[in-house]
Amino acid sequence: MQNRGSNNYFNFTRKERNGTIFLLLIIFLLITIPFIYPLIFREKIINTRNIQDELIDLKTKQKDSVKKYYTQKFDKDSYYDHYQHSEKKFHAELVKGELFYFDPNTLSSDGWKKLGIRDKTINTIQNFITKGGKFRQPEDIKKIWGLHEEEVQRLIPFIRIVENVSINEPVKQTTTSNKYPQKKSMEMTDINLADTNTWMRLPGIGTKLSSRIINFRDKLGGFYSIEQVAETFGLPDSVFQKIRPALVLHDKNLKLININTASIDELKQHPYIRYNLANLIVQYRTQHGNFKSISEIRQIMLVDDELYKKFSPYLVVQ
Repeated sequence: MQNRGSNNYFNFTRKERNGTIFLLLIIFLLITIPFIYPLIFREKIINTRNIQDELIDLKTKQKDSVKKYYTQKFDKDSYYDHYQHSEKKFHAELVKGELFYFDPNTLSSDGWKKLGIRDKTINTIQNFITKGGKFRQPEDIKKIWGLHEEEVQRLIPFIRIVENVSINEPVKQTTTSNKYPQKKSMEMTDINLADTNTWMRLPGIGTKLSSRIINFRDKLGGFYSIEQVAETFGLPDSVFQKIRPALVLHDKNLKLININTASIDELKQHPYIRYNLANLIVQYRTQHGNFKSISEIRQIMLVDDELYKKFSPYLVVQ
């Protein structure tokens, strides 16, 4: 009777056996997971660690690079000294050339060099001419590659393009029956008072040239020198030299510009004052107050001795 009770105590039902087996499986899985997990997910863990290591290395390199940049010694005074030296050197190169009236379509390489233009830029100009290029108006030199804006503004007032004139074409002369040239009589001509008809009485001066001379005179505000007539657009130097003995200047009543009140638009209308210079004059006046004398305008960077001599007779301080 007692043995039967003991046997019943140690016997399990099917449900209890299944539960025990399931519990043992869970215990077994819990014990083995720490050993199996690294084997299954090892590659992923390694890749993740590699990416993290690379990110750390990259951040370290960036910090070192930035630190190295900011620890470099920067000498501000030396930088500005170098900049100012380069700027002065450039302006010195610009002003070392000699200015004279020229036709860019016929000027030789030596002539460009005399104007202070660099050899590389001269080659560009000569290639342009050789390939059939032509300058039709003074502003066309702005298209030259390598020609700086300050050089352009410096040269434009001295450009005289002769239209439809061939260098090798002989000058035709009207002859009389006895084969002697017929000379056109010249009368003394006041360059500030002469009208188109008076100019046309001079040899070599036709309708177009007489109109151009008067238009140029009006834009200037009158001539103060006989040599200014030679600056007329399209007037050949040979014609000017021919009529030069007949030109006189008695009336020097010039139209003056008050540089303390004139606007940029008013200043730039004058043939000797381009927009850049007009703008600098107004800016200087705004910063320093009204001009006390005409000579004060020489403080502006673009105004050299030659340019000042040209346009100062047209300026007044009031």
